[in-house]
Amino acid sequence: MVILAAAGALHVWYGTEMAPFEPPSPKDYPIQGIDVSHHQGDINWPRLAMQPRVRFAIIKATEGGDFRDRKFAENWQRGKQAGIVRGAYHFFTFCRPGRDQARNVIATVPREPDTLPIAVDIEFHGNCDKVPTVDELAAELSAFMDELGAVFPGKPIFYVDEDFHDRYLKGNEAVFPEHFLWLRSIAREPKQQDCRRWSIWQFADNGSLDGIQGPVDLNVLCPSQAGLARLLSALEGELQIP
Repeated sequence: MVILAAAGALHVWYGTEMAPFEPPSPKDYPIQGIDVSHHQGDINWPRLAMQPRVRFAIIKATEGGDFRDRKFAENWQRGKQAGIVRGAYHFFTFCRPGRDQARNVIATVPREPDTLPIAVDIEFHGNCDKVPTVDELAAELSAFMDELGAVFPGKPIFYVDEDFHDRYLKGNEAVFPEHFLWLRSIAREPKQQDCRRWSIWQFADNGSLDGIQGPVDLNVLCPSQAGLARLLSALEGELQIP
């Protein structure tokens, strides 16, 4: 399957036939944003800030117990200067203790007002070979949050794809730390179609935006997601974003 992005529209190709996928519209999903890392290279943040699809940016900060994204500090500062609501994300590895990973986040991400909760990227792609059980993953994420919560209190944002969600989180909510859900479902409406079950939907991984050379991940905020929607609206008001 090849996904093409052009002129603000996405199309999914199945063999020789093309099935159109219209990205979530600003009318239905008025709060849209991106997530970035060093893979996006040098970003023109003022240009991004002029676009209605970039009302927030979640920026990669850390991975595992010691990796720090080489563009994080620059992206973090320039995003702030451009007036974009920011959040930081951490790639959670299954082969390092949760507390070690939380210390890496604490040492890297500035504690600042007017930012989104810390996001935690939890997936098999790009991870180590270990496949944790539900209880093992829940224990390490709980340890991660116990350490992180002293500096960054409140609910984190857990980023997962639908398969990972169904394998680990679905039906096991009681054993995992309370969290907002950031769901990856590329070029199709999530199976959890009632968006009260998720807070953020990553709907494309090859979007095109003025200010970024090459592809970028595109996201929308669930309109009925009261917690994050209220928070983002408050931050936008404080930062005087139109």
